Amino acid sequence: AASRLRLSGLCFLLQILNILLFAVFVRYSPEGSAGPCPPQLNCNRRNEDSAFQQPRFQGVHVQVLLSFGLLVVFLSRYGPGSAAISVLITAFAIQWAVLTQGVFHFFLNGKIYVGAQSMVSADFCTAAVLISTGAVLGRVSPVQMLLLALLEVTLCTLNEYILLSLMGVSDSGRSLTVHTFGAYFGLMVSRVLYQPHKDKRKREEQQDKGHQTDVFAVVGTIYLWIFWPSFTSTTTTVHHNDENWAVLNTYFSLVASTVSTFILSPVLHEESTPRMVQIQDATLAGMAMMGMAGEMLVTPFGALIAGFLVGLISLLGFRFFTPVLRSRLKIQDTCGVHNTHGLPGILGALLGTLLTLLATADTYGYRLELVFPLVAQGSQTVTDQAIIQLSALPLTLLLAGLGGCLTGAVLKIKVLRCSPDAQYKENDVFREVKLGNC
Repeated sequence: AASRLRLSGLCFLLQILNILLFAVFVRYSPEGSAGPCPPQLNCNRRNEDSAFQQPRFQGVHVQVLLSFGLLVVFLSRYGPGSAAISVLITAFAIQWAVLTQGVFHFFLNGKIYVGAQSMVSADFCTAAVLISTGAVLGRVSPVQMLLLALLEVTLCTLNEYILLSLMGVSDSGRSLTVHTFGAYFGLMVSRVLYQPHKDKRKREEQQDKGHQTDVFAVVGTIYLWIFWPSFTSTTTTVHHNDENWAVLNTYFSLVASTVSTFILSPVLHEESTPRMVQIQDATLAGMAMMGMAGEMLVTPFGALIAGFLVGLISLLGFRFFTPVLRSRLKIQDTCGVHNTHGLPGILGALLGTLLTLLATADTYGYRLELVFPLVAQGSQTVTDQAIIQLSALPLTLLLAGLGGCLTGAVLKIKVLRCSPDAQYKENDVFREVKLGNC
């Protein structure tokens, strides 16, 4: 009863806080109307907001809410209850992200102006939070997850503002600000909250091979295939009547990464056919790889090569590096976010840096001004832009690491902790736990 009231009370307080802040600061943006747009606001995407951004927002929102929820349902210990907590985290994080991001990007005369673009940005930040929760699932209570979302949304917004607005990093599909930041933020929280007794329950943490969980993995994978290209390309600089390289490159990458699963999985495991969970992980890795490089690759075979390699690397990471994380670094990565988001995000950032060095007016044409406006204007060279792209990676890892340590320390406060047995009992209401062989 005490744990339920604790969650209920926290949800009540946070929702009342959001309502009050929205009442004081948030207004609808003039970007979506036909009237004049104040010059102080960022209205460069005004034409996209109503005619182009709305369908993409719907795709991104479905992707965040449904696909990320299904990504954790295949875990037998957590079951559909974990999807319910994902919905709770999404509902709170979107509201809080609108407020925090609005202060940096949509603030004018003491008000935050929201539109389709601000909602897309909030969904991106929410995706980073959901990635982080995958690293600590089963070791934190719903109350702790809400506090994690509160802190991570704030730090994720700060990281995004530094990279995209101050430094001018080109990261349209969010290899760094979503995948890399979310993965390593969650991993550092998991490290701080390390619980030795959980090693005795390793078999319970493993992915189930049963029919029901495979069905969930199938549905989650299908939704990834349908909606993730929209997720990758929503903030690209191209217009709707231009050829959208980000969408095409994402599709080519995910098909190659999926095929690579069928190549390597039978070699690493005893099954002749990969399980759907492995295909799901490969799909995620291939698309995370295209976060930064999606709109930079000028040839389809380049996307195929990148997806093929990252699919192999992700599988090798699950087979060899995950045990090292658990045994040597004391990091318990429940959903394997390091291999599906973190490592592919880093590889995508490195690929984006390489492609930046190769960017020329001959290869990009008019798109050079859309992807690298400062380079096209002559304000900086491709080398300068490549250095900016590369320096964004260690900065993101630093902010994610420090933010994860800080958040883990907060979640470790005695009033929020509970004994192992009590924690399992507390979370039973949010999980579907198999009993014996029933």
